[in-house]
Amino acid sequence: ISIHLHCFVNKREPQLILQEFCHEIYYYKRQTGHKGLSYQLPYIVSSRNSDELVENLLKDNYPILAEGIHCTHFLLDNRFNLEKRKIVLRLHNVESVYYRQLFQTAPASLKKLYFLAESLLLKKYEASVVNKVSLILTVSDADKDVYRKEFGARNIANMPVFIGYNEITSHEGVGCFCLYHGNLSVPENEKAARWLSDYVFNDLNIPFVIAGKDPSEKLLRSVKTKTNICLVANPDDTEMKDLISKAQINIIPSMNATGIKLKLLNVLYNGRHAIVNDATVKGTGFEPACHVAGNASGFKSIVAQLYHRPFTEEETVLRNNLLQNVFDNKKNAERLIRWIW
Repeated sequence: ISIHLHCFVNKREPQLILQEFCHEIYYYKRQTGHKGLSYQLPYIVSSRNSDELVENLLKDNYPILAEGIHCTHFLLDNRFNLEKRKIVLRLHNVESVYYRQLFQTAPASLKKLYFLAESLLLKKYEASVVNKVSLILTVSDADKDVYRKEFGARNIANMPVFIGYNEITSHEGVGCFCLYHGNLSVPENEKAARWLSDYVFNDLNIPFVIAGKDPSEKLLRSVKTKTNICLVANPDDTEMKDLISKAQINIIPSMNATGIKLKLLNVLYNGRHAIVNDATVKGTGFEPACHVAGNASGFKSIVAQLYHRPFTEEETVLRNNLLQNVFDNKKNAERLIRWIW
């Protein structure tokens, strides 16, 4: 099998390591800003419109694996005979739901209006392309149900994400702080960090660390007033993994229930205790490996219970039984090959 990779880029430089895996690599400039806007299509789709991409795809009849609804603009091109071309669409989540929840959590601003408009356009677009492809692959059963019931998807299956972990490396024993991590430039993640700071760790005498990319000045100022809370801005991958592994408790509340939470997988493979809410684990089957709380008082209570409780070998075995069969990269790659060919 040969991979002919087509990538949309903005400012990112070509990744030379990809040449080790791909027969050919094509790069296309993403049309950002006003150039990528459309009144009829979601921005994440319209900004990835390329005639050059279509022309390259039409040079052969190889099957196409589209990574995310973002990269499906080529489906609108009349030159494609969709009935004779094998096209598999790999979804990241239900994007219309994700953007609606971004709208609900974002502060009042033009960006909030953008999230609302994008959500409405995405819902219409998702419904229009759902049966133009040969097969849709979702990352969770919950997303599969949405696409079947709301969008009428006929050919759809669940395909676990491919991960960079081969074994559970969680340390037994006791850590020395609680951790929330995520991309802090995303409104939903900043809201979660502030909620934990203001309503869970506001009166707990327990160290709490917030770590992630590009925290806002507002969040930085808020944390400075709390003696038991610190913020680690822009840690690299090694630093983040070290924080996750050393924490006694990793706390992962979520404001949306779409897709699969990669940060949760990271914690279950590399961290100790995990406290989540229902939205984080909905449709995953990971509930036995997590402690589920429904509100601030629930999070407080579980934090107090777990902070001095050692993480044990039995919990590692439980995670191994839950995860290793599902997130088996080799087995899932073989399934993907059978679906494509």
